[in-house]
Amino acid sequence: MILLLRHGETEWNVARRLQGRSDSPLTERGRRQARAVASLVADLVAREAGAWRLVSSPLGRARATAAFVAAATGLTIETDDRLMEVDCGAWEGRDWTELVGRPGEPLRRARIFDAPGAESHAQVRARLEDFLATLPPEPDRRAILISHGVTGRVLRAIYMGLPSDAMLDHDAAHEAVHRLQNGQVVRFDCEPID
Repeated sequence: MILLLRHGETEWNVARRLQGRSDSPLTERGRRQARAVASLVADLVAREAGAWRLVSSPLGRARATAAFVAAATGLTIETDDRLMEVDCGAWEGRDWTELVGRPGEPLRRARIFDAPGAESHAQVRARLEDFLATLPPEPDRRAILISHGVTGRVLRAIYMGLPSDAMLDHDAAHEAVHRLQNGQVVRFDCEPID
């Protein structure tokens, strides 16, 4: 089983700026989201016997979220560069609406993999496939992964055996945990955070 979650809301999320490998701190709302998700993860972990690992992207927003999960579960945080967000090259820091035309437009339209200097879709997929191959096979797998919006979507697609871009129009909520088990992905939502 894998429990996959996205970091809490950041200042750049609120400002609709493309983060990629750049970083901005969690907002107060993002810290509340991280606490809520950590509580949900602790509950899900308590239901499953076995040794769990907590692995986070090394980017600050993911590590800050992982700290809440570590406090709720008693696990030690490991970091792995393969869980980092896609490198958006020259587009990092740009206003999202400049890239897609209007708020709420699907990620696919942004074509972030085509940005000058960006990491390619194939590179993202390869590093995530490599990461998944290092985990124990099911049913012995027990990992909590803290990642990012695009990376988490691609990881879910790989797990389900779908083309990576099949998930790009799916959401990547800050207030949800995706359980990856037996080839299926099930979403658990936290209580709404105001």
